[in-house]
Amino acid sequence: MTNYKTKLKIGEFSQLMRVTVKTLRHYEQKGLLLPHDVDNWTGYRYYSIDQMQKLQNIRDLQKLGFSLDEVKELYEDNSHTPNIHQMEEKIKETEKQLKLLIARRDQLLNWKNSLKEMNTMEKFSVQPLPEIIVASHREIIPNFEALGPMCYEKIGPEMKRLNCKCPKPGYCFTIEHNKEYTPTDVDIEYCEQVEEMGTDSDIIHFKRIPAVPKALCMKHVGPYERFYESFIEAFRYIEEKGYKIAGKPRTSYIDGAWNQEDPEKWLSVIQIPIE
Repeated sequence: MTNYKTKLKIGEFSQLMRVTVKTLRHYEQKGLLLPHDVDNWTGYRYYSIDQMQKLQNIRDLQKLGFSLDEVKELYEDNSHTPNIHQMEEKIKETEKQLKLLIARRDQLLNWKNSLKEMNTMEKFSVQPLPEIIVASHREIIPNFEALGPMCYEKIGPEMKRLNCKCPKPGYCFTIEHNKEYTPTDVDIEYCEQVEEMGTDSDIIHFKRIPAVPKALCMKHVGPYERFYESFIEAFRYIEEKGYKIAGKPRTSYIDGAWNQEDPEKWLSVIQIPIE
């Protein structure tokens, strides 16, 4: 008496194991899970009951971060199970991915919270600016469009090299040092808040910026070349309310070219010390 072997069509096997036929065909192409039998006449593929456990093992290993090529190697040497060294490597990879995911989550949370604060903020508000330590870079750039490339091509990499740590949420701003408005050859200083003083380099200078007891803060939505429109409105507001300008204005960047392609949606805050 011969033992009867249950044969399942690929669709039946797919349904029972909750895996798509496309995935099963992909496993077959990789040489990882071949059908138990193929009808030469119809081309129908049949799977056995025994193959259910192998499929489950493959899926479990994938969930643990093993690629199909790595799983195939495990089955080719008949171990079916990763050794201690392979597990340690996967643990290291997972920890690295976890750090990246946590950093991404923190960036998204900070961005969301900043946008929520900005959306609820009145167009004009008066608030104090605390004393902070900043990593500063001053340069004459050809125009405001060159500000973005200067930040992510020069300042960002240098701050990373110097191992600068920035408190959350991040705070960066620029100060213009031209004595009069000019659309070209802009003498601009970029400042980003850091947790502690560092060692100066040819690009970055660390300094402490004193607190500002009172500053007019105004939202600016749109490209940087239209800053002058918001400054006109801010200065008019200062005059109407009887304030006096008490220091150089700052422009803080909330949402810009680094995460928003449309310049019309860029969000900045103009901060003008007043008394």
